[in-house]
Amino acid sequence: MNHFTTIFRKEFTDTIRDRRTLFVMIIFPLLLVPLLLTVVAKLQTSSMQQAEERIIRVGLVTNGNALDFPKDLMQSGGLRTIEGIPADSAQAFINRDSLDAFIVVARNFDIEVRQMRAGTISLYYKSSEDYDMVKRRLTTVIERFERSLMSARFKKLNLDESIVHAVQLEQHDVASAKERFGKTIGGMIPYFFVLFCFLGAMYPAIDLAAGEKERGTMETLLTAPVSRFQILLGKFAVVVLAGILSAVVSLLGVYVAVTQIDEIPPELMQLIMSILDVQTIVLVFSLLLPLTVFFAAILLSLSIFAKSYKEAQSLISPLSIVIILPVLVGVMPGVELDSVTAMIPVLNVSLATKEIIAGTIKPLLLAEVYVTLFALASLSLWGCSKWFGREETMFRGT
Repeated sequence: MNHFTTIFRKEFTDTIRDRRTLFVMIIFPLLLVPLLLTVVAKLQTSSMQQAEERIIRVGLVTNGNALDFPKDLMQSGGLRTIEGIPADSAQAFINRDSLDAFIVVARNFDIEVRQMRAGTISLYYKSSEDYDMVKRRLTTVIERFERSLMSARFKKLNLDESIVHAVQLEQHDVASAKERFGKTIGGMIPYFFVLFCFLGAMYPAIDLAAGEKERGTMETLLTAPVSRFQILLGKFAVVVLAGILSAVVSLLGVYVAVTQIDEIPPELMQLIMSILDVQTIVLVFSLLLPLTVFFAAILLSLSIFAKSYKEAQSLISPLSIVIILPVLVGVMPGVELDSVTAMIPVLNVSLATKEIIAGTIKPLLLAEVYVTLFALASLSLWGCSKWFGREETMFRGT
């Protein structure tokens, strides 16, 4: 135990002296994550507000029909109608940004309406721009115009407008506010702690194996009167600690960012604080330990195999993409935690985190996630120890 403590202290001291490790492990998640989230939130809010307030240029072809419709457009603030443009030029004008939208009233519109049928109004727009604000604003005007036509139609027929409603639907959402919002925020949190857990463990793993081989200090360490397994455990513990610390700091960064964003309503902020109670935080962080052990064993194994620091980076860097893919799958609609997904590493953490924060986690599925993670962590640690004990691996290329 004394040997393990000595090695751990030595490796930990070397690790915190490395500026790259400190940046990825502490400075980046604690400072840049809140800054990035705050900037993105404010830019998105500002962009949506500008899209809502800007003047929309609308090409209009009525074909002599719907004479009241242009008046409705004129009365709607933020719209500027342009007539006299051929209908077959609608797409071309929108594509070259001469117009934001184009409305064409069918030639037989008035005839269809008089005969108690539906007249056709065509709306051309680009759905990829301004959060579909153009579509929403113009659709509101068209729906208001339709309601006026329907009112006139019912008045002419001397009918009550409610006659068209045969069913009055009353919807009752039995999900609590915590459950509804928890599913959303719970899908976002794994992005940060899984990614930073991996990144925080990556640089210490590279430096403590490939870095020592490159510096020529690995041979000196192996001649010490300590078993290789104790040496590996010392390095391994430092990598795990770095990964956990980075994940914790990243979540702290997210908390700082959320509290600094003024656009979040007080009621929503109160709900967020109620979701992140002590039990939830403990359960989420309990998933971190086996996940970090799993990451650390894989990272150390690749770093031990590499001949140099640069080669280790080349081997390990692509894994960050592989790690984040299961997290992306976890936020897709319809992907839920079940007996199958609970056995898929990283994905199970993402789904379990979402369920824990929403307060809907099932104990048996959570137990399956723990068993899977600890089994993979133990297996990966065993494989790493075997890898560390092979002479041809330790001195590859020397």
